[in-house]
Amino acid sequence: MKRPLVFLLAALLLAAPAARAVTLDEAVQAALANSPTLQAAEARIGSARAMLRQARSSYYPSVGASGAYSASDNPIQAFMMQLNQRQLNMMDPAFDPNNPDNADNLRLSLGAQWRVYDRQRDAGRHMARFGAEASTEAFAAARNQLVHEITRGFLGVLQAKAFADVQAGSVHSIEESLRIARERFLAGSAVRTDVLNLETQLAQANEDLIRARNGLQLAVAALNAGIGSELVSADTIESPGTAALAAPPPECTDPEAYENRSELRAARLMRQVKEMDLAKARAGYAPTVSAFASYDFDSDVSSGFEESYMAGVMAEVNIFDGARTRAAVQAAQAELDAARADEEQARLNLRLDLQQAFLGTQEAWERLDVTRKSLETAEEALRIVREQYEQGAADIALLLQTQVGVTAMQTRSIAARYDYLTALSNLKRAKGELGGSQ
Repeated sequence: MKRPLVFLLAALLLAAPAARAVTLDEAVQAALANSPTLQAAEARIGSARAMLRQARSSYYPSVGASGAYSASDNPIQAFMMQLNQRQLNMMDPAFDPNNPDNADNLRLSLGAQWRVYDRQRDAGRHMARFGAEASTEAFAAARNQLVHEITRGFLGVLQAKAFADVQAGSVHSIEESLRIARERFLAGSAVRTDVLNLETQLAQANEDLIRARNGLQLAVAALNAGIGSELVSADTIESPGTAALAAPPPECTDPEAYENRSELRAARLMRQVKEMDLAKARAGYAPTVSAFASYDFDSDVSSGFEESYMAGVMAEVNIFDGARTRAAVQAAQAELDAARADEEQARLNLRLDLQQAFLGTQEAWERLDVTRKSLETAEEALRIVREQYEQGAADIALLLQTQVGVTAMQTRSIAARYDYLTALSNLKRAKGELGGSQ
């Protein structure tokens, strides 16, 4: 390759922008924008609000216009057509009610109807309002859950990445021990078995490293699937910081915090929907009152229009419908009983969820504190044993045992760290604090 071309490629590589790190907040916002679950929940909100507008529309009068043309020699029809056109002359010598001439009529009509009193309509409006509010709460609950899932997945990638780093460090540490063992073997101060044991340990460490790197790729794939796009890679994920690791978990000062969960509010609203459904069914026994009016124009096409109007009030009451209304009331009562049971079960589940989340943070914090101290002890022990082995004061079995112990403690320490951060997110979810606004 010519030297100018080499310089050009180097310049392009240096000028190329580095991949931008993705933060947890960016991952969450991308998931909120891409989530099919949230899109479906938002569509249900739109549907519920449209149903509420539909229910409210029944309080307004309905107005319509119509037009019709008809022709007939039927005595009654012909008689009524001429009468509406105000052209009927019963004194005409040619008038024969039994054999009328062909008659036609063009009618234009403007009509209005208005339901003045209807208890079923009132209950239906309340049902639609509670249903719209329940859809909004379901959307908030879905957001709350999704934010936690993305947070957990994001931390899971960081944990898997840290696991891979630990395994890579373990490989490097064993390689160093193997180098020392080979030097001692060549110097005659160690046996061939020491070298073979360390080579076996190195092979196992490389195998663990392969699994750890594969686990990292799987964690990245799972997170991107939750986000809905290939946003994150193992090299472009930014740690949210470690400030939270220095503070103990918050005290559970409000054991009833689950009452603020959107899931419970949604269950409560669904119970209210069923209460209104029962009221609507019972309203089938109540009368309804409607007002109506029409303004009509009639003509035989060859002459001008004649105007007329009609207005009135109509009351209807259900006397017998084959027990249909009674069956509807019984069905609505059963649905209400089920909704009340569902609400109570939701309360019990959410209370347990909050208790488990709080206890989980306490356990994770205690594990984090223990592993911090244990890791320091294990790392110091490895340093001492390695120096002793290098000087011939310790055997290979102790070195291998100490090396395995350090790797295990590093892994447990990383797990405790990210388990605690995940537990804090889960506690916020259990309190309903991650949903945010629509």
